[in-house]
Amino acid sequence: MGFEDETWWSRVAQPVLHSWTTPDQPLRLVEQTVAKDDPDPVALACYGLLVRLRESVAVREEMWLRFVDGQPVSAVTTQFLSWCCEALAARDKRALLVVWDNASWHVSKAVRRWIRDHNQQVKQAGHGVRILPCYLPTKSPWLNPVEPRWVHSKRKVVEPARLLCAHEVEERVCGAFHCPPYPHLSVPEQVA
Repeated sequence: MGFEDETWWSRVAQPVLHSWTTPDQPLRLVEQTVAKDDPDPVALACYGLLVRLRESVAVREEMWLRFVDGQPVSAVTTQFLSWCCEALAARDKRALLVVWDNASWHVSKAVRRWIRDHNQQVKQAGHGVRILPCYLPTKSPWLNPVEPRWVHSKRKVVEPARLLCAHEVEERVCGAFHCPPYPHLSVPEQVA
């Protein structure tokens, strides 16, 4: 079972947080600005899957992350799902019940068609990981256990005094979730 969601990791927006400090040294989050010649994006999109793996009688949770060059779209969603299926197949799993919201890149015809075709290929081949999508009711983010993890991790990776580069943000996010960095997903270029 996996709970899937996407989020943006801003380099400039500071999360809401509380901290204990001494009265004479309050914590101040400095609002950052990006220089016009800065090559890094202001925010980084990221796909995440909170995977619950059953191992004998215990259930173990892992967070799988992939950053995106650009923004979440159907073509990137199918790449992420394919990558998740490969990782699950390597662990001898046969199905992924993916719980996610009704974002346009989850419910699009292209994604639904890709899942249908993928499941047919798995059935015909007799091996692989089938995908069973389970959509959450609209406007109910609290039903997805990934949501609070995003909030808490954004507080962990914040830098109060300077602007982080994109690479530093990625390193901190992967460190917060104890997962390795993987190559970015990107929208495939159209062949003319």
